[in-house]
Amino acid sequence: MISYTISNGINGTPRIPGDKSISHRSIIIPSISNGICEIKNILKSDDVLHTLKAFKNMGVKIQEKNNILIIYGNGLNSLKKPKSEIYLGNSGTSARLLIGLLSSQNFDTLLTGDASLSKRPMKRISDPLSKMNARINTTNGTLPISIKGNDLSNNKINLKIPSAQIKSGILLASLNTEGETIINENRVTRDHTETMLESFGANLKIVKNDYKKTIKISGKKELNSKNIDVPNDLSSSAFFIVSALINKNSKLLLKDINNNPTRNGIILALKKMGASINILNQRLSNNEKICDIEVKTSNLNGCELGPEMADLMIDEYPILAVAASFASSPSIFRGLTELRVKESDRLNLILINLQSCGVDCKIVDDDLFIFPSKKYEIKKNIIQTDFDHRIAMAFAIMGTKIGPLEIKDSESINTSFPNFKDEINKIGGRLI
Repeated sequence: MISYTISNGINGTPRIPGDKSISHRSIIIPSISNGICEIKNILKSDDVLHTLKAFKNMGVKIQEKNNILIIYGNGLNSLKKPKSEIYLGNSGTSARLLIGLLSSQNFDTLLTGDASLSKRPMKRISDPLSKMNARINTTNGTLPISIKGNDLSNNKINLKIPSAQIKSGILLASLNTEGETIINENRVTRDHTETMLESFGANLKIVKNDYKKTIKISGKKELNSKNIDVPNDLSSSAFFIVSALINKNSKLLLKDINNNPTRNGIILALKKMGASINILNQRLSNNEKICDIEVKTSNLNGCELGPEMADLMIDEYPILAVAASFASSPSIFRGLTELRVKESDRLNLILINLQSCGVDCKIVDDDLFIFPSKKYEIKKNIIQTDFDHRIAMAFAIMGTKIGPLEIKDSESINTSFPNFKDEINKIGGRLI
C-alpha cells in the first residue's frame, strides 16, 4: 500500500469497525453461557475470526443471519475436545484468553499461531495459571502450547505484569474452578472481561482503590446469555482522529465509539496536546460507556506523558507518535516497555520509521523523545511494519501529510480493520 499527501482535508463520518477486544469476548463468554446470544456489530477481522473458528472447532453452534452473529451456549462444561489443533493466526488476545479458559476444561488442546504470534511471550499467562494447578506446556515460553485439561484449585494471584489479557485468562479459568479466586492488580488494565461477566451473572466482587483493584470470583456458577451490541473501536478511531488533527481543513464525526475509562488515554493525551476533540452523546450499552467524537484540524503542542499513561493507551502510541511529529514543541513518552512485546517491537519500529520520514527522535531506555520540525524530507519512503497492523495504519496516516510512503506488509491491517483503506479514501485520503 502507498499513502500519498492530501490537499483538501479529511472530512466526513467514517464507519469505524466494532471494538476488537469486546468482539473477542463476545464470542468467548456466550459460548460458555446458557442460552442464545445475538451479537450486533461484531468485528469481522482476521483476529476475531480465529476466535470464532476456535469455538466452532470445540462444538459451539454459531450462525450468522442478517449480519447478526448468533451463539447457542450450553454452559461452562459444554465445550468439546477440538478435532484438530486450534490455530490462532496473529491474535495474542485469542491465545492468552483461551489458555486460561481451556486449562480448566476436561480435554486436552494444542494452540498454534503464525510466525509473529509464535514469538510473543506466553509464560506471563501460563505461570500464574500454574499456581492454580494448570498443566500448560509452552515451547520455550511461546506457542505452540499444549494444555492438559485439569480440575484447577482457587488461589490468590498478584498480577506482576499489568495486562488485561493475563487478567482475563485467569478470570476465564476461575469460572470453572471451585471456590473463590482472588486477583490483585496494582495498575489499570482494560476491564471489558469483568464488565461482560458481571452482565452475564458471574459471581464477581470488585474493590477499587485508586489504580489498584481486587477481583474476587467464585467459580462453578453458570452464566446466562444476554444480547450484545458491540460498540465501535476507539483504537481504530485513533487513526482517523489524528488524520483530521494534522491535515488542514479537516473535520470528522465518529459515531458510537467505546469510551471505556480504562483505555481512553489517547483522547486524554491528544487533548493535553491541544486537540480540538469534543465528546458528544455519552451513554451506556451493555455496561460500556459509548459516545460520539467530533474532531477538527488543530495546532498541537508537544507534551510529556508518564508511564502510567501507557496503561490506558499502549496500542495507540504509534499513531500518537505521528501526531507528536507535527506538534509545535517536543514530546516525551515514558515507560513504553510493553511496546517491545506486542505484534512486533513497536517501540523500535516507531523510531526507525519516524527517522525514515525525517523526524528527529530517539529512545532512551524505554522512553521515546520526538523533536518535531516544520517540514520533513523523507529519507526513505519504505515503511517497515514487521506485519504489525498498528504500525502500518499509523504510517499510512503519516503519508497523508508527507507522502508518498510505501507501507510494507499492509495486509496485516486485516487483523483489526479490514476496510481501513476504503474508509480513509471515502473521507479524502489517498491510499492505493
